[in-house]
This record gives sequence, structure tokens and C-alpha cells, in this order.
Amino acid sequence: MTEIDTTPMTVSPVTLTGAVVRLEPLSHDHLAGLIEVGLDPVLWRWIPAPVTTPEEMRAYVRTALEERDRHVSLPFAIVDKATGDVIGSTRYGNIDRANRRVEIGWTWVARSHQRTGANTDAKRLLLTHAFETLGVHRVELKTDALNQQSRTAIARIGATQEGVFRSHVVVSARRGPDGEIIPARLRDSVYFSVIAAEWPQVKQRLAGLAQRR
Repeated sequence: MTEIDTTPMTVSPVTLTGAVVRLEPLSHDHLAGLIEVGLDPVLWRWIPAPVTTPEEMRAYVRTALEERDRHVSLPFAIVDKATGDVIGSTRYGNIDRANRRVEIGWTWVARSHQRTGANTDAKRLLLTHAFETLGVHRVELKTDALNQQSRTAIARIGATQEGVFRSHVVVSARRGPDGEIIPARLRDSVYFSVIAAEWPQVKQRLAGLAQRR
């Protein structure tokens, strides 16, 4: 029987550097860069609470840092390694230190850097750090059941779909990219996971995806 590490894990701010992006501990210093690229309504289509004004981005960062201080999240700014520009944000959330479990999510990348490998590189960095440094037993990922692109991307890295949480999250009303009002709705959330025993295979898949970029 495999021995299980039952000691609570320690999750601390860290900078993670990959081939395409650098994940820096989120701070107020990143706010101007996030505002510059992150107020695009298209980026928030599948996010329960959209961020469409500088004030909302300021509140978004403030909430993320408050969660960091309560040790339930560890937020990052996604930085283009080549230019040093802030291009998005991601985080470890729902941190469960006792059970050595984290969720990877709250991820958005500027449209200018989508399909550049930035998102895949960020996921690779977070998964590698989670399994190989933090020693987690499990990483969770979730997405809107209607977001087929995200579901396909998560499955593509080798995560296992576990089920659907019905009427899971209230998605607030918002203005669409063409100015139309999109009413509030109840979101079904699809949950995926990667467990420690699967990490070597998932790591190999991610390496293959990076080579095909």
C-alpha cells in the first residue's frame, strides 16, 4: 500500500517560469496591466461575475489578495515571458491544506495571446508545482457546462471528467460584446480532476502539446 502524506501542505507565493509565460504572485502592481488587456466582455462570457470596468478589476484583484491572505487562494498574474507584458490571471483556489487538494481556475488570457500556448503553459506550470513541489493528492478543474471549448481543452491535457453539478452557480446578467443584455442564469458546472497517480501521464501529454504548438 502506498504511504499517504497526511501532513498539511504549505502553499506560499512563488514565481513560476515556463517556455511561454511567467506566473508572478498577483499584486496591485499588476493592476494597470490587467485593466489594459482584461476589460474585454468576450473574456468574461463564461465567468459568473464579469469584470468590465477598471473599478471591477480593482475589486477583482482586491478580493483575490484577500483570499490569499486567508490562505484559501494563491492568485497569479500571467506575464508574457518574451515582452514582460501582463496578459491575464489564474490561481490556485479552494486550497485544502489538510487534504492536500487545490483547484486550478479563475483563468483568463487576453484575446491577443489566445492560441499562443500561453494557457497550456500556465496549466503545465501550475500542475507541475502542485504535484512536484506542494505534493498534492488531487487537482480539480471546473468549467461551465456550456463552454465546450474549455471542456475540450481540459480533457485534452488528460484530466478526468467526474460529473456535472447542476444549477451550481448563479451567472449574473451582463452586456454582451454587441451591447445586448444577457439575462442572469443558473450554470451547470462540469468538474474534472487529475490525481497524483495520473500526473506522470498527464505531464507527458502536456510536453507533447508544447512540442506541437
